[in-house]
Amino acid sequence: MTSLVDTQPLRSQRVAAPDHERRWLVLAVIAVCQLMIVLDSSIVNIALPHAQRSLGISDADRQWVVTAYTLGFGGLLLLGGRIADYLGRKRVFVLGLGGFAVASALGGIAPSAGVLFAARGLQGVFAAMMAPAALSLLANTFTEPGERAKAFSVYGGISGGGAAVGLVLGGLLTEYANWRWCLLVNTPIALVTAVCALRLISDDRGTRGRSYDIRGAVAITVGLVALVYGFTQAGSHGWGAPVTLALLAVGVALIAAFVINESRVDAPLLPLRVPLDRNRGGAYLAALLSAMGLFGMFLFLTYYLQGTLHYSALKTGFAFLPFSMGIFVGAGLTSQLLPRVGPRNLLAPGLLLAAVGLVWFAQIDVHSSYLVHVVPAELIVSVGMGLAFVTVASTALVDVAPEDSGVASALVNANQQIGGSLGTALLNTVAASATARYVTSHHGALPEGLVHGYRVAFWISAGILLAGAIAAAGLIRAGRDDLPQGDEAAAGAL
Repeated sequence: MTSLVDTQPLRSQRVAAPDHERRWLVLAVIAVCQLMIVLDSSIVNIALPHAQRSLGISDADRQWVVTAYTLGFGGLLLLGGRIADYLGRKRVFVLGLGGFAVASALGGIAPSAGVLFAARGLQGVFAAMMAPAALSLLANTFTEPGERAKAFSVYGGISGGGAAVGLVLGGLLTEYANWRWCLLVNTPIALVTAVCALRLISDDRGTRGRSYDIRGAVAITVGLVALVYGFTQAGSHGWGAPVTLALLAVGVALIAAFVINESRVDAPLLPLRVPLDRNRGGAYLAALLSAMGLFGMFLFLTYYLQGTLHYSALKTGFAFLPFSMGIFVGAGLTSQLLPRVGPRNLLAPGLLLAAVGLVWFAQIDVHSSYLVHVVPAELIVSVGMGLAFVTVASTALVDVAPEDSGVASALVNANQQIGGSLGTALLNTVAASATARYVTSHHGALPEGLVHGYRVAFWISAGILLAGAIAAAGLIRAGRDDLPQGDEAAAGAL
């Protein structure tokens, strides 16, 4: 395998894995945790109008119900991964579950918009602790290549399909219970999952070091928050607005300062050897670009179904079910193919297939049929994404040193969250501008103008995924023989 950095020998590492009989129960615990994390990126979308009316949230501020979670999650994932490395993955995993339960309860009973925003931010903070610990625990539990591929197929399927499941669940809870249950439902699930984790997951002591790169943590966290917020502001204020330019400049400057800092400190938050490996770097870039395209698809397809085809919130949620089905089909195929053909032969084709699906979406108009124009495109995109998500999760930990596995897995989730945030802001601005130009040139034809904006956004999303496929094909060189084997798999996946 071609690598730009050396990793320490792996066979000498001692791995504390759960008993053989418990590994599938551990997978169930991790799967539930990952489902909660992914659901909370989308479950509130359908409930948002109800929450807005209930708490008197203004149109300008309603975005914070979504972005507070994304900013907390994406901005703190690197720190969460390093904390998991230092303190132990089980300890951080359980602590994250408990905090997530409390934050969800706070959001569910929120008496005001400010409390709801704060609760969503806290959910993101604790999700940033759980996510990297969960992926490291998964890789440590399944060390046999065939079983490890199956476990990652479950993880990847949930990562890809969970957002669509969240839309369905959000519609059900909003229509038959109350919007608050979109948050409250997490509390009992998280607490039960924490108890199961305490009983089923083996203890790990973490690393001996207890030093933290505080300067690096502040720089990357504030830089990512500024960058994400800057792209979000571009949707409402424009790309040339002083606030947008200032936030983007601050974000870029702080991220550059973070990279410089990491190359100089003794205990870096992100050892540069992790992303500089060409295979892992290709996986991280693919995660970023695929999330940018995928989140845009969810955003505009939701608008199209509700605003153009006049679907109810519940019907809109169920309209995403083919996407969830396709994700699991793609993930299942990957579990069979990954040990045989390796990651380089799956990731690029998966992203290319998803790009084809987005081109299909770009053909919609105001009179399009759901069965003819939406369902086939959903299936094509989701199968491609199923191939990509599982392969990214596995490739991100190829040949990683045991002490770096937490931050390596955190980078996967960070790139997905940041990519989703940036993609949503970018594509929303592009679609709004395209709609405005169309309405102006066609004398107020708003329905057609909105759909025109969606089509432009779908074309841009397809281009982003195509770029991801090209990057994956150019960077990733790992084949089936490069997948970890035996003791090396266990140590390298820690």
